[in-house]
Amino acid sequence: MANAHQSEPAFKVVVEKDQVMRTRDGVCLRADVYRPDAPGRFPVLLVRTPYDKGAGMALTEKDYFPPRGYVVVVQDTRGRHSSEGDFYPFVHEARDGYDAVEWAAALPCSDGKVGMVGQSYLALVQYYAASLRPPHLRVAAPVSGPVSYFENFAYRRGALELGWMLAYFMFMARDTLARKGIYEQHRERLDSYVSRPDIPMAPLKRDAYQHLPVRDWGERLKDGAPYLADYLRHWTDGTYWAATDLRPRFGEFDTPMFHVGSWYDVFQYDTLAMYLGMRDGSRSEQTRRGQKLLMGPWAHLLPYSIPTSRGTGDIDFGPAAAIELHALQLRWFDHFLKGIGDGVLEEPPVRLFVMGENRWRDENEWPLARTRYTEMFLHSGGHANSLEGDGRLGPARPGEEPADRYVYDPNDPVPTRGGTALGLKAGVFDQREIEQRQDVLVYTGETLASDLEVTGPVTMILYAASSAPDTDFTAKLCDVRPDGYAQNIVEGVVRARFRDSLAAPSPIVPERVYEYRLDLWATSHLFKAGHRLRLEVSSSNFPRYDRNPNTGHDLFADAELARAHQSVFHDSGYGSRVVLPVIPR
Repeated sequence: MANAHQSEPAFKVVVEKDQVMRTRDGVCLRADVYRPDAPGRFPVLLVRTPYDKGAGMALTEKDYFPPRGYVVVVQDTRGRHSSEGDFYPFVHEARDGYDAVEWAAALPCSDGKVGMVGQSYLALVQYYAASLRPPHLRVAAPVSGPVSYFENFAYRRGALELGWMLAYFMFMARDTLARKGIYEQHRERLDSYVSRPDIPMAPLKRDAYQHLPVRDWGERLKDGAPYLADYLRHWTDGTYWAATDLRPRFGEFDTPMFHVGSWYDVFQYDTLAMYLGMRDGSRSEQTRRGQKLLMGPWAHLLPYSIPTSRGTGDIDFGPAAAIELHALQLRWFDHFLKGIGDGVLEEPPVRLFVMGENRWRDENEWPLARTRYTEMFLHSGGHANSLEGDGRLGPARPGEEPADRYVYDPNDPVPTRGGTALGLKAGVFDQREIEQRQDVLVYTGETLASDLEVTGPVTMILYAASSAPDTDFTAKLCDVRPDGYAQNIVEGVVRARFRDSLAAPSPIVPERVYEYRLDLWATSHLFKAGHRLRLEVSSSNFPRYDRNPNTGHDLFADAELARAHQSVFHDSGYGSRVVLPVIPR
């Protein structure tokens, strides 16, 4: 039933194609304008996309909002499709977004009030524009937008996000090559890399992911995606990445925002980081109060606005998961742009989907104030290898226990199986296939006597040694159901040389024990009575992350791979453990 205090779908819609806007540096950007077919002026919702304003990919806003009394402006970003200029991810979006907001505010059908809406890249452009505070921008609703371009975007604790970056930039390169008139020269070669050339963001063929050295991809895609070579050259944090990192700039924001993300989304970290940063650090108390967060159970859906309980691997989260996102956004926009709708800011600012229980819950803060951070320690008799090993997970601190050992061979890496991936199958999959391997250490807890809720950030503290001067360690937390199905919940990775600093990596001394802290990101999941917790530890997750060649050389230069002998310690001196944000029930 429609809310009596929400805009109703009462208007027919007129479309004005290819409306021209010039940026401050003279570049022509084109937009399609969808407006109510009625006299008068209306608030504007601006959508800026690199994916073709006319193609409709994740552009449901143009169908939903104009009949309800909004003008929706869909603009191709610089250097993409109908707009002029050269595309380089992120670097033009703040100034171009500012100019687009002010241009949209001055349209004849506009009442001067502008909001922004959209998901993924269409969300990050909102954050960028808002950082410059365009005078007519009143509100925004970013869905799953990346904002941290070294850590948790191109890299994760030093490991390259190989899987999604190759799939994504292969996809983005095609339009750029077409604009240059040379696409047909490259089509056959590009198609040879990809499993399904007809599908956007299709995974690559395995031999493409395995190609060495990795830096060759910069040359392979230089004509269509020259920025990839820059990303591979800048494999440490520094000034190149700082120029596009919004996290130090929260004090420059003054826009109320409805942040939407999800637990299995590749940009989960960014949604939570932007909500927290703006809630705590925006310019005014009014703006700090005007931050709202919704976290669902999905992967990186295209689009989020089509209600579904699936789209996250082979799990169905039940009917409660299938929300009408645009209806929630309409309340937000009605409040800030039309002055209608009661109580949107009086409601709790956080809404979470608790997986396992499969229901939504409102909260007053994130992380939850009532969290009890609870340590679960690794145990074994020295043979935790595979599901058939003796690895255990429990609350007792370890005594004198032997280390677990395995060989990490990058020629035979642990395959990616779901998780917060993009360009690969994402979400929930049974992990028992992974857990059959001898290079995967498996630690399983006792059967739970009562429900255990884990809601918040999850951290792994790992004490490990390697025979190599550099290597990787991975961790994955699973929920083991009574039938044995091992559902992946959260995961993380660390490249050893980045253990202390992303900007100043340093090699490790072979066979020396180091402490590694792995950020497994966050979740809200109920481990039910009768289930068991499980933690996997290994050294690869391929092709999501590039394989560490174990040589200690500059990243992406190696054409050869070496084995590494890994040791994981859990004893009275080295208490390897996972720290769970437990919520009392």
